[in-house]
Amino acid sequence: MATTYYNQVAEALRKRGFLLVRRGKGSHEIWGLAGEGLKVTVLRNLKSRHTANGILKDAGCDARV
Repeated sequence: MATTYYNQVAEALRKRGFLLVRRGKGSHEIWGLAGEGLKVTVLRNLKSRHTANGILKDAGCDARV
């Protein structure tokens, strides 16, 4: 079974204060940071560590997977 990084990314976003805003098309979710207007898109079937780290970098998180 392939490893997905969704849970690790979601946990790091929650710690940073992000909330799930809405579901997008397919397996995408939109997460937002209240008060700052910052939004990032996260795939539910996120399989690439590099993409996961890119999402965390865009969100301003220090954590990496």
